[in-house]
Amino acid sequence: MRAARFHGRGDIRVDQIDEPVCEEGQVKIRPAFVGICGSDLHEYLAGPIVVPTTPHALTGGQLPVTLGHEFSGTIEEVGQGVIGLKVGDRVAVKPNLSDGNCSSCAFGRPNCCRNLGFIGFSSNAGGLSDYVVVPAKHAISLPDTFPLDIGALVEPLTVAWHAVDRSPVQTAKTALVVGGGPIGLAVVQVLKARGVKTIIVAEVSDQRCVYAQTLGATHVFNPLTENVVANVRSLTGHAGADISFECSGVQAGFDTAMNGIRVRGTTVIVSLWEKKPVIDAFDVVSYEKHVLGAAICEDGDFEAVIDAIASGKINPEPMITSKIRMEEVEEKGFKALISERDKHVKILIDIEA
Repeated sequence: MRAARFHGRGDIRVDQIDEPVCEEGQVKIRPAFVGICGSDLHEYLAGPIVVPTTPHALTGGQLPVTLGHEFSGTIEEVGQGVIGLKVGDRVAVKPNLSDGNCSSCAFGRPNCCRNLGFIGFSSNAGGLSDYVVVPAKHAISLPDTFPLDIGALVEPLTVAWHAVDRSPVQTAKTALVVGGGPIGLAVVQVLKARGVKTIIVAEVSDQRCVYAQTLGATHVFNPLTENVVANVRSLTGHAGADISFECSGVQAGFDTAMNGIRVRGTTVIVSLWEKKPVIDAFDVVSYEKHVLGAAICEDGDFEAVIDAIASGKINPEPMITSKIRMEEVEEKGFKALISERDKHVKILIDIEA
């Protein structure tokens, strides 16, 4: 079967590999649509970072690995002992793998597992293939009428859902989102669905500013031409936002997220960082600010996002800016997201095209 595999920095190939066998407790899925994530781009440009170069502790996999951790598909086969799933079911796949034994898992936080792995990063099980076999608990059911292209957006939206859950969103009236890339735009949608009235986005790309407004931002500011913090304070009686989300991964964005919140406000760091940021500890102490991290998602997040989409509280369809074939994954997928960053939010690979 075909599989788009990461062989190393700047090297993705569509290879022919053996079709996987469905064993006890597993399901075999025919992927339908697969998204390209910012973490995929990090690997392509600077990796291997997360992709294992020696056998992974959970999967035994190592380079080359099959990519694709944001995906939906249809169940083709159900292994012995699996209940609640059947052939023909539509599913979105929860990709994070945990060992269940480390201190983080024992504390009830498998998303922070010391041996964290991913379907689509840690072995030849990845959505960018004709078939993939995964543990049944990682196949999350979609309603029969749920579009499979939208199903590929569930995973990035769960990252945003978890990030918003990490904040005191229940009492927040104003939120600042720094960075209007795919995760920042997902956070905007979740904030809107969770009832936050004022959602401010800081983003340097004019096109992504348009996407932010389409998806629910009430105010959008370009930090290259406007003083974002001053504008946030003007909108909040000079107090600052209740919560902010750092989704840019750059120092200037982090500073904006921190400076843009009120006394005892909360900044949630969602982005992946290649360099360690500098934090103004004096500012944190003086204004008793809270700084939190948000890692992937937790149990129940997939179901919550699916329900929000099915009920119409979230409509992520405008995030899809292109659909391509598997054979085009590098040229029209990865390279397009790098060279035409402002043009795209989510490029989906249509596996059956």
